[in-house]
Amino acid sequence: MFSNYEILLGSNSPRRKELLKLMGIKFTYVNINVKEIYPENLSPVQIARYLSLLKSRQYNKKMANKQILLTADTIVCLSSGKVLGKPKNKQSAINMLNLLSGKKHKVITAITLTNNKKQLTKSCSTTVCFNPIKKKYINFYVKKFNPIDKAGAYGIQEWIGLHFIKKIDGSYFNVVGLPTHLLKEMLEDFS
Repeated sequence: MFSNYEILLGSNSPRRKELLKLMGIKFTYVNINVKEIYPENLSPVQIARYLSLLKSRQYNKKMANKQILLTADTIVCLSSGKVLGKPKNKQSAINMLNLLSGKKHKVITAITLTNNKKQLTKSCSTTVCFNPIKKKYINFYVKKFNPIDKAGAYGIQEWIGLHFIKKIDGSYFNVVGLPTHLLKEMLEDFS
């Protein structure tokens, strides 16, 4: 599927790489470094889309006709509207997990596909509900799993997700970091 195209993955996320492999999509990793800074007046969906587009714009090499650049960004949004990106350090991760404990939040991932003729950006939202998490479990998770590279400081597929996520409404793979169903639709639209 999609073998006519060379996918350039502008993400260093091991989870995105693994999901693409599971989808049977061959890709080449390209390094894109972006400071994830966005205008303050954006909604959570607009933030994810803005950052995904920003990453695509940082790729300044000319693409061949059959190449598609894939960039994405995932954020976590509390019901208050507060947006959680990736924690800066372990204490920041602990603070984020304390905010998520016993509450619902949204995980929003935006995907951008770009080639030398067009660009397409779409997003997906999933609601996640955590059971209350005692501080000792938060500390254990942050120390053992070091979730510094994850929006909201957790991986649904990791220990904390297995023990404390009560339910989700929407795409599981979106929470992992790449809504695979949406990517498939977008690639078909791009063909």
